Amino acid sequence: MSGSGNGNKEAVPSAAAMRRALARVRDGKPLDLTEAEVLLHARGDDLEALLDHASRIRDAGLAAAGRPGVITYSRKVFIPLTRLCRDRCHYCTFATAPAKLPAPYLSPDEVLAIAREGAALGCKEALFTLGDRPEDRWPQARQWLDERGYDDTLSYVRAMAILVLEETGLLPHLNPGVLTWSDFQRLKPVAPSMGMMLETTSTRLFTERGQVHYGSPDKDPAVRLRVLEDAGRSAVPFTTGILIGIGETLAERVDSIFAIRRTAREYNAIQEVIVQNFRAKPDTAMRDRPDAELEDLAATIAVTRIVLGPKARIQAPPNLITEGGTPEEGTGGEFALMLRAGIDDWGGVSPLTPDHVNPERPWPQIDALAERTAEAGFTLRERLTVYPEYVRQGEPWIDPRLLGHVAALADPATGLARADAVVTGLPWQEPEAGMASAGRTELHVEVDTEGRRTDRRSDFDAVYGDWSELRQRIARPALGTGAPRRFDPEIRAALRRAESDPAALTDDEALALMYAHGPELEALADLADRVRRDAVGDEVTFIVTRNINFTNVCYTGCRFCAFAQRRTDADAYTLSLEQVADRAAEAWEAGATEVCMQGGIHPDLPGTAYFDIARAVKERTPDMHVHAFSPMEVMNGVARTDLPVREWLLRAREAGLDSLPGTAAEILDDDVRWVLTKGKLPTSQWIEVITTAHELGIPTTATMMYGHVDTPEHWVAHIRLIRSLQERALERTGRPGFTEFVLLPFVHTNTPIYLAGLSRTGPTERENRAVHALARLLLHGAIDNIQCSWVKLSEEQCRRLLNGGVNDVGGTLMEETISRMAGSDNGSFKTISEIRAMVEPTGRPLRQRDTLYREVPAERRAVAEAHDGVAPSLRRTRLPVV
Repeated sequence: MSGSGNGNKEAVPSAAAMRRALARVRDGKPLDLTEAEVLLHARGDDLEALLDHASRIRDAGLAAAGRPGVITYSRKVFIPLTRLCRDRCHYCTFATAPAKLPAPYLSPDEVLAIAREGAALGCKEALFTLGDRPEDRWPQARQWLDERGYDDTLSYVRAMAILVLEETGLLPHLNPGVLTWSDFQRLKPVAPSMGMMLETTSTRLFTERGQVHYGSPDKDPAVRLRVLEDAGRSAVPFTTGILIGIGETLAERVDSIFAIRRTAREYNAIQEVIVQNFRAKPDTAMRDRPDAELEDLAATIAVTRIVLGPKARIQAPPNLITEGGTPEEGTGGEFALMLRAGIDDWGGVSPLTPDHVNPERPWPQIDALAERTAEAGFTLRERLTVYPEYVRQGEPWIDPRLLGHVAALADPATGLARADAVVTGLPWQEPEAGMASAGRTELHVEVDTEGRRTDRRSDFDAVYGDWSELRQRIARPALGTGAPRRFDPEIRAALRRAESDPAALTDDEALALMYAHGPELEALADLADRVRRDAVGDEVTFIVTRNINFTNVCYTGCRFCAFAQRRTDADAYTLSLEQVADRAAEAWEAGATEVCMQGGIHPDLPGTAYFDIARAVKERTPDMHVHAFSPMEVMNGVARTDLPVREWLLRAREAGLDSLPGTAAEILDDDVRWVLTKGKLPTSQWIEVITTAHELGIPTTATMMYGHVDTPEHWVAHIRLIRSLQERALERTGRPGFTEFVLLPFVHTNTPIYLAGLSRTGPTERENRAVHALARLLLHGAIDNIQCSWVKLSEEQCRRLLNGGVNDVGGTLMEETISRMAGSDNGSFKTISEIRAMVEPTGRPLRQRDTLYREVPAERRAVAEAHDGVAPSLRRTRLPVV
């Protein structure tokens, strides 16, 4: 029998099973969960063999990293910002009650006192540790924050991190517990690394009364796994780990290790994995539980090393492996055992502050730790809080506002800490580069005349995460297969329902119509066309507008996007404010009534850059409608300015913003979004931006990009959500929020997700017709204007859609670069004449509109007609994009 963390005995695997598992490791074959669980039972000679294999894998990883034989640690101070917490973990002595503390939080002076003393002792890391959202449980915490003007604990964390950076030069490592995607956006600019222990994926320990995590909302394994994923999506170097001996079974322990591996592979953001052994503490509910055994810890570290592989950085806290916690009180064999098990890091060690989570376990002296490490044949080297691999890569892992702080302490050759570094405060501020012209600024023209210079960005193999891991997320049926070719009862009933009340279709009926084919597709299109005529008449509308994409430098990692570039790529560019204003002025002179401005999430641009862009256009062309900034850009601005969404939008409107494009929607289902994009905002954040804009009276569009890794079920749900948001705007404000619904067929040719073999080649023509028609029906009475995209569709396809529910064909655009970079061959602009020629065969009248679908003054129409809706400088010979 063998022990486990649940206090019970588990069946010992057979000797044959152990031999098979060890042989697979020896031969470099991957383990499954059952084999990994078998190896956790290894003891005696089997454990010796397991440790040898783990050591070999670790040594190969260190050699590949360029530091063979080097074991690292971080010299840190521990800043317990608050010991209040809303959770009730049964093993924790760190969290306490307000009555036991002099104040709910450390004051800024107390934070600085700790940090300064640490800096004087050569520390380079400030480890901020605190309980999860204490203000949700403790009124004293809420009152303390309110009295000092902080919205929440994380706002105070952010402020203290900046204070430590500026006053001491220590690099903050933040452990504030469970974080959301938007929390990561707020905190990434002030900390080069963050962390949160996964601990375990055992739902049993969370849901069953009496178990260690029962009653602790932040210990839900699903929530904690989402944190790991959101860290990866936000490109935050992240520390996590498992806690063994807290009641988990060995199978649950293995599941936790594999869960970390999945996230590490998909996002490459797990900078280290801590394997921590439980130590019982007095005055806790688990005070009588036996400590995790040392051999159990060694076997777990070895299995973690084998499962995670040579690239993983694995740590065991050195103060938890001996009875007294220090090298002096151990035999020395404990440290050698951990090293043989495959660790390559001892974690943070403080010459000043205690381990506040394990206060009874003092830190080892660094000299003694170095001696024990040397006895095992290794060299101890100091690292920074952020691991060398991320230091050397820089973007997108290190925020530009922190690059100077990290560079001041890092050896540029190794990424480790510089031995001669002087720890001193440096200003924390927005990057000074601003909107400076750089790169291929004529791409909007050259994409038609010369094409793109490369078919993919230079960091294709890294910026999007692990493609093979991502492939496992996708369970995609062959869309459109099996579509009925006759009027069967289900589709006949759906059409009858739609005839009487288009918006009353059930989801099942809508899906039936989505698969319409042949005569029933024609009937669907005819019905949508009649509904369109009743709603908006026969006019086909368009707008004279100019797209201005002010930068394509972006590290968000959208896998469907062929526009985004690394700053050093041949096709990368950024426009200056003057260039943006010049293009707006040129568009005005050509008769435009609108500029549509969006750009990549450039790491150097401050959150106020969006205000500057809107202001520059309004100053040059006061009457131009500024339709700008997707919800992703809004959230980027919010994170960089640390403003609430509402306040940011108000300031943007004051600067000249008139309306928002409802792009960055793609498919409003996070299961699909996390395949399409590594780091874009989740659905909930898109909704927050859009609904806040509507409440402020800022109109928006709505979009849906479809035909990639999605299904018709996703399309129906997306359209339903858009309708519900429109109804919400009408109910709350008395006016519609969305002006139009724009359907965007996926253009696949140069997109990363297609080049990696994960996506379709876009929707079929049948699907295009069905989804446009169904959008007209499902949005009837809520959104009048349904737009097709000539950029992504042929002219003949657009005409078919105009006969199937569509009433708008978009705009002249003047410089449509995003779809062209993806491989669309329909050009980057359309003149009014070309739009007229496209629409004319339908026999319907054409009308120029403004952004809000109002009439355009005769004077502006005359100017537009005189220039055919496109600035003369943009009319060049068009070539296919290669």
